[in-house]
Amino acid sequence: MNAPNAMPAPAERKPWPMRWIVAAILLFIVPYTYVNLKFRKPGKAFEPYADMKAQANVTRLLDAGYRRVEVPAERPFPPLTPAEITRGPAASPAGAPGGLPSALAHTLVESPRLPAAYRDLVAPAESNALLPAKLQFTARLASDREQLAGADLYLRETQLVIVPRFEPIPEGLQARSAESTVLLTLPAGLLTPGRHSLTLVGARESLHWDVLVR
Repeated sequence: MNAPNAMPAPAERKPWPMRWIVAAILLFIVPYTYVNLKFRKPGKAFEPYADMKAQANVTRLLDAGYRRVEVPAERPFPPLTPAEITRGPAASPAGAPGGLPSALAHTLVESPRLPAAYRDLVAPAESNALLPAKLQFTARLASDREQLAGADLYLRETQLVIVPRFEPIPEGLQARSAESTVLLTLPAGLLTPGRHSLTLVGARESLHWDVLVR
């Protein structure tokens, strides 16, 4: 005989049928995908770490008195002749210790990868401040799976530091040689009238030369 105040056993809850679970997921996924594709802003996705690092770099460079300019790399074939580049006297580059100058190395948040060394640099010894200036060189890279994409120019007063940037070669391809001949064009107005010191930075050895800007 049951006790008079005994509670009835709770009814067993049946799980949702699988078809209703699938339907609920589809009802959420389809509108979300449509809204995301239709209203998402173009451009790369927000990358918090990369964006914060880039912002920190900008702040540190400004505090240290540097101006940073990006320039793309061209790969002329055949390479330009010295006369096509200098339009006058050519610079006389000299070897310099590899690695970033200490002031810039202590400023950048992360040290960039660098080509091992350079050869056959052609650059003008004199330049017009109102005109772009070209320089051409051959860089030795560490891998045949990448190539030079351009360079970051770091300008502080009369010192210009040129730091090449890399980009991967598309999947399935590789460079014919570990050496790459590139042409960089410094924008007009980058260097003010006067004598400037330029350094093309390499890992083992850098190149250094002067240019008179009129």
